[in-house]
Amino acid sequence: MEELRAIISGGGTGGHIFPAVSIANALKELHPNAKILFVGAEGRMEMQKVPAAGYKIVGLPVRGLIRPLWKPGNIGVLWDFLRSKKAIKKTIRQFKPQVAVGVGGYASSATLNAAYELGIPCLIQEQNSFAGLTNKTLAKKASRICVAYEGMERFFPKEKILITGNPVRQNLINNEITKEEAANAFNLKANLPTILLVGGSLGARTLNESVLQNLEKIAQAPVQFIWQTGSFYKESIEKKLKETKVPENLYITDFISQMDMAYRLADLVISRAGASSISELCLLGKPCILVPSPNVAEDHQTHNAMALVNKQAALYVKDANAITDLIPLALTTVVDTGKLKNLGENAYKMAYKDSARIIAEEVLKLIKE
Repeated sequence: MEELRAIISGGGTGGHIFPAVSIANALKELHPNAKILFVGAEGRMEMQKVPAAGYKIVGLPVRGLIRPLWKPGNIGVLWDFLRSKKAIKKTIRQFKPQVAVGVGGYASSATLNAAYELGIPCLIQEQNSFAGLTNKTLAKKASRICVAYEGMERFFPKEKILITGNPVRQNLINNEITKEEAANAFNLKANLPTILLVGGSLGARTLNESVLQNLEKIAQAPVQFIWQTGSFYKESIEKKLKETKVPENLYITDFISQMDMAYRLADLVISRAGASSISELCLLGKPCILVPSPNVAEDHQTHNAMALVNKQAALYVKDANAITDLIPLALTTVVDTGKLKNLGENAYKMAYKDSARIIAEEVLKLIKE
């Protein structure tokens, strides 16, 4: 089999890193001899997560733009971008990739701009329903644009778009776990309605505050909770919980390593509306309440959430209303089996299966072309 060399760039959050690694794994399955080099941003999450997944990564001294864009600090950001572009051009000449893949995030802009200037075909993968600034600016240079939502021609040239969905963590799709096994993993009961509350790996302040302000309601409800606080909020939450009685039906952890077990036990999921989280929930057919983060570029999480809400595939609570509305809504929804069934079925209808493999096949087609 002839040699295949690909660069994959992006990161900053798990939402960019998980799809990137999934695409790399799918390329390896289709082409076992493939040589894949990741490019990330120095000091960001990908510099640990990618080597842990078994791939080599180089870091660039690149940063995100400061908003509003007229702030003088952006002169330094532009200087770092130009330095990064020069550095990655040197790496590209040494590595000699046949294709470059960008998944969004600071590093992919410098990498794909450099690759394009060196005549290397580029593919971008846009996870959100509202395209990010990096991918919008790269659209003219990309030969193929893989998206997860309909209607993306308002951001990208229609003839380049391919709807593939978002690649998700493959280990989540484990149909062999029983509810009993999943319940045992968290010292919970298999027969009680279960709410899983996750705010991403770092956590979400509003979601955590929603639990803390409603501990009494939670304690009295005939349900149980798995609550991932996130590593960033771990200490402050432990401190607050020392001053109060923790409900017995509340399992608390800063990070869930057995996410497949948590999803299996959950009858209802409360989550932010990041693209990767939504793709996982749809693929698993999980009823969910989405609380979009207001602290993201172009408010893209609200756009992601509404794509599901408009098809009766999710419920929505505004971040500003979460502390008063979220837990009461979750407690009434989780015991409404008809509602859960409808939400789950509609979510599953929106799922794209085999996204990583489809994108990997497009990468191979680009090389042949």
